[in-house]
Amino acid sequence: MNTVIETDKLSKWYGNVLGLSDVSLKIKPGITGILGPNGAGKSTFLKLITGQIKPNIGTVRLLGQKIRNNYCLMSKIGFCPEQDAFFDEMTGWEFVTGLLKLNGMSNDEVRSRAKDSLEIVELINDKDRVIRSYSRGMRQRLKIAQAIAHKPEIIILDEPLNGLDPLGRRKIIRLIKEYKTEGKTIIISSHVLPEIEAITKKIILIHQGKIFAQGDIHYIRDLIESHPHMISINCSDPRKLAAKFIHKDFVLNVNFGTSQDSLLVETNNRDKFFGLLPSLFVEEKIDVFSITSPDDNLQAVFDYLIGS
Repeated sequence: MNTVIETDKLSKWYGNVLGLSDVSLKIKPGITGILGPNGAGKSTFLKLITGQIKPNIGTVRLLGQKIRNNYCLMSKIGFCPEQDAFFDEMTGWEFVTGLLKLNGMSNDEVRSRAKDSLEIVELINDKDRVIRSYSRGMRQRLKIAQAIAHKPEIIILDEPLNGLDPLGRRKIIRLIKEYKTEGKTIIISSHVLPEIEAITKKIILIHQGKIFAQGDIHYIRDLIESHPHMISINCSDPRKLAAKFIHKDFVLNVNFGTSQDSLLVETNNRDKFFGLLPSLFVEEKIDVFSITSPDDNLQAVFDYLIGS
């Protein structure tokens, strides 16, 4: 797949405050999650790659072209900002159609695309209400509607799930995944890691303006393989199993869980641990009910990488 967005040594600061530092990466079609706490530099990065602000150092290329002041590329981008930016006395319909008209579309096309986008986010029945009367969730859906109304190739969503109820989140996540199947490039930022985990495994971790890691979650897990991992085992005889692990050099700690059939094992070598585990079940005639790794998720990876 061809590179859609490429940055080279991208840096941005505001006076003495560093927004982004020396970011070089390539983003291909599909869904890419930008993860980091508030203030990490996510919004700065998204504004730079959409040409809204100028970098102090470095370059941004979108589809092989420089993005800054390249107005021909703007119609290829759909952007949902984190902060609201509405004319509150407008209706939802007026807001979306007004932005579509700026793309030079005919009146018929403007009406058709506005109707389609508002239906997708389930605001069509509220299109004639003034935005001032919209709930937080409705305003969030309206921002998404304007981002997709002109059918862009590249969709960039800054904290798009903020303010949505659980059902709304599921619907937007499903919509994002549908756009992936159409071959679009979607970049979605969030500080809520389980939300990104539900959408994509291709992630970029940002903290204090720098890229900590990027790639598939399993690749990132490999980067920190020396960090202890907690394994939870539910079996018929956890005490017998614990006795077999307690003296192994790759086992750091063994504890019993809250239920009588549970065991928690902390290891610094998962390969050795899981290599030994099946044979122990057979030799000791222990029935296994479940094996899970509570820290094998994006939250744990992120916490490890930023040293929390």
